[in-house]
Amino acid sequence: MSEPKNTEKKASNKLLGKARGAKNDEFYTQLSYIEKELGYYKDHFKDKVVFCNCDDPEESHFWKYFEMNFEHLGIKKLVSTHFEDEKPSYKLEIIGDGNHNGKVNNLDIIKTPLKQNGDFRSPECIEILQEADIVVTNPPFSLFREYVAQLFEYEKKFIIIGNLNAITYKEIFKLIKENKVWPGCTFDGRNIWFRIPDSYETYHKIENGVKYAFVAGTIWFTNLDYDKRHEDFILYKTYNESEYTKYDHYDAINVDKTKDIPMDYAGTIGVPITFLLKYNPAQFEIIDGIGRYSILDGPTEETRGKQLAQVKGKPIYKRIIIRNKKTLTPNLSLLGK
Repeated sequence: MSEPKNTEKKASNKLLGKARGAKNDEFYTQLSYIEKELGYYKDHFKDKVVFCNCDDPEESHFWKYFEMNFEHLGIKKLVSTHFEDEKPSYKLEIIGDGNHNGKVNNLDIIKTPLKQNGDFRSPECIEILQEADIVVTNPPFSLFREYVAQLFEYEKKFIIIGNLNAITYKEIFKLIKENKVWPGCTFDGRNIWFRIPDSYETYHKIENGVKYAFVAGTIWFTNLDYDKRHEDFILYKTYNESEYTKYDHYDAINVDKTKDIPMDYAGTIGVPITFLLKYNPAQFEIIDGIGRYSILDGPTEETRGKQLAQVKGKPIYKRIIIRNKKTLTPNLSLLGK
């Protein structure tokens, strides 16, 4: 394995981040990541039409996963479209054991030319989307708002990859607050390794002759339910005024780490955006998000010119404002008090 020198990393991160945002980026999600996440949703795919609309199906591991597991998952139909920047593209489909050899494999793939370029916003791709039940893909991060808006416009279920900071987009945060979308199960917002084409001159490492790049702050987003998101997050700490400081311009205490949420505090609490990876809607209520201003409301006459996410004059990164629905009275003997 070879990696760029440290002096090259900042420049490479910037270039790769820009590439990841382009609508024709070629960052291929590793099969191991896909298998680990989609294992939580196996019961959702039976008799469903699955659409991968931001992939190169001949390279995509999303396509490979569903092709390999077509019968095991009981999928009704699998469709993937390929994007070309300036020319017509194609779609691949599997409808079942088309050649009647007793199993679904690559011999059952149907390749059909498209009249348009395979952009997820094109009329052809929207027509396919309308037929689909579940969308699973890795959309360009720069088009994430538009992409998610389209999924909700056509009332689709989905499992997609996005950037952790998308949580703070007003449009996405509103959906999260309303319990219409939530993080998936397996990514924790850290660096995720994507395979990239040999033609990319910028990369972070090479393994077995294959180039890889990492993208920081990557998570899954979904509106498919899974058991793990209904588990309570165990709290250990208790509230004391000296440890939990309030924001300068917002009535809530600041908590820098999710694990430090006090079990016995019934008021409003500001937590890091990574809190959502532990969020159980039965345990916590999401009230708002704050940065310079409210994520939901933006600047108002009262808040204009103030930094809401600020403690003792020091601005901090954006916070989610929550309330604990299940405050507990601590057993002081167990806590050694």
